[in-house]
Amino acid sequence: MSQSRIEIFEQMLAGDPANTMIMFGLAKEYEKAGDDAKMIDTLERYLAAADDEGNAYGMLARAYERAQQGEKARETYQRGMEVATAHGHPGMAEEYRQILGSDS
Repeated sequence: MSQSRIEIFEQMLAGDPANTMIMFGLAKEYEKAGDDAKMIDTLERYLAAADDEGNAYGMLARAYERAQQGEKARETYQRGMEVATAHGHPGMAEEYRQILGSDS
C-alpha cells in the first residue's frame, strides 16, 4: 500500500523537524485534505521559524476564518500585509488589505 502525501511529509518532518520547506509542504497537504486544525498548527510552527514572504499568512488567516477565529484571522492578515510589503509583494498586501476592509 502506498503512503499518503501527508504521511510522507510527516515522516520527512520527523527526520528534519526544523525544515521549514517540509513544514510548508505539509501545511499545503493538510489544506488539500481539509484538516484546518493540523494546518493551523503546522503553519503557526512554520511562521515561527521561517521568513515567509506573505503567502502562508493568507493560508493561515483563511484557516482561522473557517475555524471561526475571526480575531486571529484579522491579526494574521495584518501581519501578512506587513510581511508582503516588506518583501516587495504589493499585490498580495493589497489583497489582504481588501479582505480586511470588507471585513469591518
